[in-house]
Amino acid sequence: MLIIFLIFVVGLTPAIISAWMSVRADQNEKCNEPSMLPTGLGQSMFKLLDGNGDMHYVDGMGYMIGDITCDLNARSPYLRCAMNPMGPCDGCSAYAPKVFDRQV
Repeated sequence: MLIIFLIFVVGLTPAIISAWMSVRADQNEKCNEPSMLPTGLGQSMFKLLDGNGDMHYVDGMGYMIGDITCDLNARSPYLRCAMNPMGPCDGCSAYAPKVFDRQV
């Protein structure tokens, strides 16, 4: 009987330790959020989640950043365009407004 109990304890120990470490990591992550230093991709994600005024919602397409009237816009929530992917659209030298044909 003691051997069977020992087998259960040895078999369940890694799962218990793993669950305990996972819970601790989640708690540490929640406690350290304000003191995190954003890096590389993290900066752009924080900028995206910031209530960015440059982000627009278009029905059927979802969220997009940048000037949606520009022909070069990537129509993506992560990338403006190939010419100026991270910078603002104001004053961009590659700005190409869409030309709409006027039907009379």
